[in-house]
Amino acid sequence: MHIPAVAFWCLVIAALAVVVLLIRQWQITVRLRKEAAVLACAADVRDREVRYLADVRLPALLDSMFQPVAVPGLADERLADTEFAKSLQKVMDRFTAAVEQTQSRVDHSAKAALKASMRALQALANEQQVAISEMQERHDNPEVLQDLLEIDHTNAQFGRRAQAIAVLCGSWPGRQRSASDLTDIVRGATSRIRDYRRVRVYAQIDMAVVSRAVEPVVLAVAELLDNAARHSQPNTMVEVNLQPAHNGACIVIDDAGVGMDSQEVEQATRMLSGEQPVDVARLGDPPQFGFAVISALCRRYGFRVSVDTRSPYG
Repeated sequence: MHIPAVAFWCLVIAALAVVVLLIRQWQITVRLRKEAAVLACAADVRDREVRYLADVRLPALLDSMFQPVAVPGLADERLADTEFAKSLQKVMDRFTAAVEQTQSRVDHSAKAALKASMRALQALANEQQVAISEMQERHDNPEVLQDLLEIDHTNAQFGRRAQAIAVLCGSWPGRQRSASDLTDIVRGATSRIRDYRRVRVYAQIDMAVVSRAVEPVVLAVAELLDNAARHSQPNTMVEVNLQPAHNGACIVIDDAGVGMDSQEVEQATRMLSGEQPVDVARLGDPPQFGFAVISALCRRYGFRVSVDTRSPYG
């Protein structure tokens, strides 16, 4: 009678042990499944983050080197302050450093090539200027002299453009002049643009510019006048007013052109501030040299140019 009872309780204990083991196994399986799901989700989040890095963040970072573009952050903020996010940021930083280094080398090479080319063109323009001056002295026929004046004016524009690009690439203006009256400087700048007949100087002041700054100011004003004339209707005038200021003088140029929107004004203001060197690769296609040249001159000679004053033409 005792043996069957013992066997029964042994079976009961064994069954309970099996149940306990099965419950524990089920709990372990559930926990492992949850952990696997969490790991799979984390892996999926990281995979998507890596794809976002390659497809969005790095291209945006590359675009920001050439134009003002916002570089996005993490696609999933749950990764913020994680080691994975820090690793991605290291990739961004190294990519930025590599792009900036490459861009610096390209900019240096481009400026060196442009500088050499512009020096050759400036030399040719100077030789042509000498030849034109000699021809003007030899001929007294009014029609011939008129034609020579037109050629001389065209050559002055050609020389100004070569001079401006050379300055942008690191050269000095290349001319040393004596101190000059501000009105004469504006007139000299006017003579270097194509539509010089449209420029009117309405106010004059008795103030001179020191010798070392004469040619830079002439070049900067010529670029501004050329910009004003090219971007306004040919039947309108470009008005120039000279005004005394508490620390010098101000040259105000007004034209009835198309104007600039707020974003263009902001970009121009940032460039004209002269706070940062100009990258020739970021000047557009075709490149717009005018404001970039003025920026380089502002940075070297200490005068300022702004485009944030509203024109009377609107």
